[in-house]
Formats: sequence, structure tokens, C-alpha cells
Amino acid sequence: MGVTTKDIAQICKVSRTTVNRALSGTGRISEETKELILRTAKELDYHPDILATSLKNGKTQNLGVLVFDIRNQYFAQMVNAIELEAKKKSYFVSINLHEKNKDTEKEILEKLVDYRVEGIIMSPVSKGKNFAKFVNKLGKPVVIIGNNVDESIPFVGIDEATAAIEAVNHIYSKGYRKIVFVCPPLSDAKNENVFTHEQRKKGFEAAVKKHKDIEQDIISGWDYLDKVIALMKNRSNEEGGKTAFFCSGDIYALEIMKALRGMHLKAGEDFGIMGFDNIDVLDYVIPRLTTIDNAVDMVATEAVNVLFDLINGKEVKDKTIVPHLLIEGETL
Repeated sequence: MGVTTKDIAQICKVSRTTVNRALSGTGRISEETKELILRTAKELDYHPDILATSLKNGKTQNLGVLVFDIRNQYFAQMVNAIELEAKKKSYFVSINLHEKNKDTEKEILEKLVDYRVEGIIMSPVSKGKNFAKFVNKLGKPVVIIGNNVDESIPFVGIDEATAAIEAVNHIYSKGYRKIVFVCPPLSDAKNENVFTHEQRKKGFEAAVKKHKDIEQDIISGWDYLDKVIALMKNRSNEEGGKTAFFCSGDIYALEIMKALRGMHLKAGEDFGIMGFDNIDVLDYVIPRLTTIDNAVDMVATEAVNVLFDLINGKEVKDKTIVPHLLIEGETL
């Protein structure tokens, strides 16, 4: 069992109140007594009981984070950035994964409250007014990243639709007139919160509508690779411009590049392709994928800052939108 303030008080022949004053640097105490207490605490390798302190002042210095998974490079980067920002404020982060399970999501949120986290940052799989009510009844400050839920819960992210519009315009500027939007999560829209991908689709549709000469298509199933391969086989027998794929995530773009490489088709030469997210692994992929950087580090930093404002009782905006960036690669 570790050394307690009671042990230090007995050794120094003072009260525990005096020991607490010396250790916290508060209250009236003689310099001689303070030095004795601090020297004794150091010699005994005293460490404060954080749990007891947190129960006393209501501050656990712990935040909860709840995301889909960390196999997805985007969430791995997000969690890392949140942890680093929280650490600057001397807070710990409890990382949790709901794996797209709505029941698990609710159970974890309730457990985080039981563990007395001071606030929660989450990317939800659930959606709708009922889920928003559930979150608001938790009695803890919550900030949403990724999939927005409701105006009653602060959201931090980029303008997904505007970013998608810029992406399509960029593809168009490269001379492509056949553009296919690849977004597998759209097939889960009835049962899951896919707000992010729905906004990217909204931007895609707005952009192609503006350009009357674009031949467009949308692939929204998880069998997207089969559909892409079939499409490219048919295209090989047709005349006209090359096809470009705009993918709602870099991982889908990388899978397509890999599949079409098996058909001896090269990105940037035989077809165009663009991703979304700018995940770290792109630095090791040749040719370098053109993509949208969704400012994951900035989103994480802002989410932590907004959460701390909520914890401290400050008013925050319903939405905090950070700037995205188009990253030019070699695949268009």
C-alpha cells in the first residue's frame, strides 16, 4: 500500500490539513514546515490518490472517445490527435470502439458516464431525434465528429458537400467527362448514420448537375469492386474519354487501384481516380492518390477545445467547420 498524507502527517507531527496545504501550495503554513513536509513526501516517494481527489472535487481529468474502429486509418489518426491534444491539458483519454453496433454504442456511453469522464467525443453509428435525446440525457458534455446527429449536440468537421464539389470540379478540369462516385456506405443508410458520405454524395450530385456534359454514375454497394471491374471491361470496348472514379474514402480508391492493376490498367493513364480523407498510408503509395484532406488533426484539436468549453460552462456553436484541402496527386 502506498504512502498516504496521514503517514506524512504522523512523521512530521502535523495535521493532515497542514500536509494537504503544503502539497497543494495553498493556505497559510510556515516555510519551515512546508519544506519539511515536501522533503518527507519526496523521501517516501509519495504520490497523490487521483481517484480520491477526483471524487472530492468532481474532476476526473478523463475524457471518453467513442469511434467506429481503429482499423480505419481515419479514426486511428483522429484518436491519436485527440489524445495528444488532451495530454496538453493534462487529461487522460479512454478510447472505445462501437464497431457499428448501436447497442454497444449506447452501453459504452452509459459506462463512460459511470466511470465519471468529464466529457465525450464520439463518431456515432446511431442517428435521429431519439438518439439525440439519449445523448443529451447522459448529463455529460458531448461533441460529435464525423457523422452529425442533431443541432442540440455540437459538431466539429469539414464542409463535406463543398469538398466533394471541389473534387468533381477538379476531376472535370483534368478533362474527364465520365465520372463515377464510389460510396459503399450509402448502402447502409437505412440502418446507420452515414451523414458524412451522404454529404459527399450531395456535393457530387450538385457538381455533375452544373456540368451538363458529364456522364455520371453512382456505385453504392459493398460489391463495388465487382461493379468497377465490370464497368471497366465494358469501357474497354467503347470509344470516348477515360473514366474517372471519385471515391468517398481513400481506402476504396486504393482497393480499386489494386483490382484494376490486375487488369493491367494504371491509375492516371488508363483511368482517373480520386479519394477522400488523405490517410497517412498514401505517402507510401505509387502513384500518389489525388484526394481531399479532411483536416483530421485540426478537427480533433477543435473537438477537444469545444469539449473543454462545454466542460467549463461556456457557450459553443452548433457547428464548427474547419477548412479542407485538395491534395494533388498523380492519379488524374
